[in-house]
Amino acid sequence: MITQKLISEIRRKKSFLCIGLDVDLNKIPKQLLEDEDPIFSFNKAIIDATHHLAVAYKPNTAFYEAYGINGWKSLQKTIEYLNENHPEIFTIADAKRGDIGNTSSMYAHAFFNDLGFDSVTVAPYMGKDSVEPFLAFKDKHTILLALTSNEGAFDFQTRKIASEEVYKTVLSTSKNWKNAKNLMYVVGATKAAYFSEIRKIVPDSFLLVPGIGAQGGNLAEVCKFGMNENVGLLVNSSRGILYASNGSDFAEAARKEAKNLQQQMESILHAV
Repeated sequence: MITQKLISEIRRKKSFLCIGLDVDLNKIPKQLLEDEDPIFSFNKAIIDATHHLAVAYKPNTAFYEAYGINGWKSLQKTIEYLNENHPEIFTIADAKRGDIGNTSSMYAHAFFNDLGFDSVTVAPYMGKDSVEPFLAFKDKHTILLALTSNEGAFDFQTRKIASEEVYKTVLSTSKNWKNAKNLMYVVGATKAAYFSEIRKIVPDSFLLVPGIGAQGGNLAEVCKFGMNENVGLLVNSSRGILYASNGSDFAEAARKEAKNLQQQMESILHAV
């Protein structure tokens, strides 16, 4: 998916909502556990109820890998279902990969070619030769971890080296990598105060923003400091939507939560 198509979908749906498909079998409705593939059944119901409100879905691969080969098959079925029925949706493999060049090439092949994701999250710690293999894929996006929403982000990401914070060095350095036009960045919603500084370095890039809702991020603050002329944001919500109910009405409850966020986004888009 090229960036312009994503921008068009945001304008059409009046939404920049990304839904995280982080499926925990301990939290889904009990009746689904009787299905042949409860993870896929849950995901399909969530997608069917919310696809008109979201522009992206983001499975965190750990929630699938934890269930072994069956979990991996559930992930594959989920992405196939999205690609076949909702090709306008931007898909994100939240895998946080990053290794030496040859290994990164294999990771990229797995997520882009074999599974058919539009993008994958990647850790920048090992530098350009671990990231450029992902960037080499045409019309695919690499979403670089820049400033994350967890408490431990302050251990390294905001530390200064030669008077500049590490996350700023990551942002500015990555702009010089081959095919950097295919880069997006992860910036946590709980770090809203940093968005102005981030936009000085990457004014035109899309930012994937986790941390709205359960983690305490504020949508209005994120948009105030992080939005650009093409919106430039994919704001993720996972638990707040997926587990709005654990009863038979779980999909409808998820739809209501997604609709609430979409309406907030529509109001913000109208105001700018």
